[in-house]
Amino acid sequence: MIEGFFDPLLTFLVWFEKLLLATPWWLVIAIVAGLAYLSSRSWKLSLGVVISFFMIGYFGMWDDTMRTMSIILVCTLVAIALGVTIGIAMARSDRVQSVVTPMLDIMQTMPAFVYLIPVVMLFSIGTVSGILATIVFALPPIIRLTNLGIRQVHPELVEAAVAFGATPWQVLRKVQFPLAMPSVMAGLNQTIMMALSMVVIAALIGAGGLGNPVVQGFNTLEIGLATIGGLSIVLLAMILDRITQGIAQK
Repeated sequence: MIEGFFDPLLTFLVWFEKLLLATPWWLVIAIVAGLAYLSSRSWKLSLGVVISFFMIGYFGMWDDTMRTMSIILVCTLVAIALGVTIGIAMARSDRVQSVVTPMLDIMQTMPAFVYLIPVVMLFSIGTVSGILATIVFALPPIIRLTNLGIRQVHPELVEAAVAFGATPWQVLRKVQFPLAMPSVMAGLNQTIMMALSMVVIAALIGAGGLGNPVVQGFNTLEIGLATIGGLSIVLLAMILDRITQGIAQK
């Protein structure tokens, strides 16, 4: 029953992975470079994106990079849906915050390998286990920063909206959440970075992607292969970090 519940998530991941792998390399680079330019208005960043992807392709890591990007996208979408919802609930209720905060503390202080134990126990080794471990590991930043951003909205702005007859939903949607957006975007940036940091560890339980060459390189003492895989992860992390930071500043 539990595995069936996560089947749509796995289906979407497989579809998006096949889409990225089937898309011509030049089109993927053009789209990501375009996003980088739109987010920052910097041709230097776009050029850096192009050079980084050319290096990844030259290393022979293109397919693994596309798989990692698909995993990161799926994990980020799920983390946004859960994290923003929980963060809003925490911001609107001190009782919810008092319950969730200790759980977030545990999630952030627990060693990354510990996340693998329950998911492997429930789902065995495979892609779903890697995705769930990554989602749980990457959730705390966006929950905390969504809660913090909404709570930091000046009370006088909320009182003014209520005085004009706004409902609680309208106050949240038109006043609190837009003003909290920089904090939410910072949480999104950190969530993506946390998900990327979990790539190598999740590869140990069959998640695939750029973690595979790193794990394989260490297992067979091919230090060059592990180094190339690690460098590809760093380049992808830099690209995603700069794009999300540019969107947050806007």
